[in-house]
Formats: sequence, C-alpha cells, structure tokens
Amino acid sequence: MDILEKIIATKREEIEQLCAPKASLREALLQSETGIIAEFKRRSPSKGWIKEEGRADIIPLSYQQNGAAALSILTDEHYFGGCDDFIRQARRSGVTLPILYKNFVINEAQLYAAALCGASAVLLIAACLSKNECRTLLNKAHELGLEVLLEMHAEQELEYAELEPDLCGINNRNLGSFVTDVENSFRLAELLPKDAVKVSESGISNPQTVKALRSAGFRGFLIGENFMKANHPGNALRDFISELRIRN
Repeated sequence: MDILEKIIATKREEIEQLCAPKASLREALLQSETGIIAEFKRRSPSKGWIKEEGRADIIPLSYQQNGAAALSILTDEHYFGGCDDFIRQARRSGVTLPILYKNFVINEAQLYAAALCGASAVLLIAACLSKNECRTLLNKAHELGLEVLLEMHAEQELEYAELEPDLCGINNRNLGSFVTDVENSFRLAELLPKDAVKVSESGISNPQTVKALRSAGFRGFLIGENFMKANHPGNALRDFISELRIRN
C-alpha cells in the first residue's frame, strides 16, 4: 500500500468506529440500581466557576470508577466553560459509559459534532425549540445513532413527549431565572406517558431525594454541581451512592 492507501484505510476504520452502535443511555438507566448520571460541569452562568481546574481526562473516569450509571458532559464554552473535546478526552482516558452531550442544541450541525466527539446521546430542550424543530432534530439524532433526552420544565411543554424521545427529562431549574425546585419533577412526573423513561435534572443534593424520585417513577437522576464542588468529585459520588444504598 502507498501512503494515500494507508491514510484512506485508516480513515475507513475511523468512520466504522464513528458509525458503530454506542452505549445506550436509556438501557444503562433501566438496568442501574442508582440511575445516577454524574455530570462534568466546570462553570455555571448563575454561580460562575465551580471547578475551573477540573480535567475531563480525570473526573469523568473517576465517576465511572465510583459507580455512575452514565455521564453528562457540558460542551457549551461561553456560559459553562466546556467544549466538545472534553468528551474526546474522557473517551481517551478510558470512559466506556454512555455520555450525554449537554448543550443548547438548535442546529443539526451540533448533532454531527456530538457524534464525532463520541457522545451516546444528546440533550434537546423543549424551551429552545418549536415542536417541529424538535422533531427534525430528534429524527436526525436517531439517524446518527444518538439517543435523545428531551428536557421539559413546564406543563405546557409536556406535549413534546408525543415525539417519543428515548428519555424524558424534567428540569428542576427554570432556565430563565435559574431558580431550582425539585418539586417540579414530582409535579410533572404523573403527567408524562406511563412508559417514558423519566430523568430528573438539577437541584438533587441528597440520597433521600433520589429515593423519593425513584418512588415517583424516575429512573435517571442528573447530578453535577453537588459532586463538582467537592475536592474529589468521584469520591463524592461514591459516598453519595453508599448512603443511597444504606437508605434503600
């Protein structure tokens, strides 16, 4: 083989890897005892830097080693201090768990970016999209082998669940005011389809809340800031899971 042939052969291997089936976020949550989606989140628009020095080649793998069911990685740069390469770094470090591409997705180009960097699923936010826009992005995500966590916050957004996403998320944080109230999950859970895989997002800081949410029908619990503000996020996750198992 000449050099060009070698390059193309390698490129074909890379494309095969890109198109290969990815670890399922939905199945990971359904099979998990805890359902915890541990989030790598260095910054918040409301609180500033949480862990500016946080490394994507260390913390996500530590989450995996300490019992996370899946991971979420913030890729928005301007407001959250993230980037797509954080997912690549996590994968290169040895992360094999499903990874949620956490961003404000409004264009198909972002779905291609998510697939290219090694994500398993993408977040679509009802508040950011019309129902038709959401449907188009959901269908394209599935074409690219990505699952969709569709996030809703208010009762008027629950009609988006008709699009049959892989997972239905309830955000406890109002994205306009950034006020957080976990009661939002309890209030909206019974209004979602019975067979939906439900994920509660934001504001979860103690195992008792996870236990109560699971009793209300949730299978996934996205927790970021509670772990990221600790000196060792992976150890904080380990301790959280230990306490959760004791309470169960």
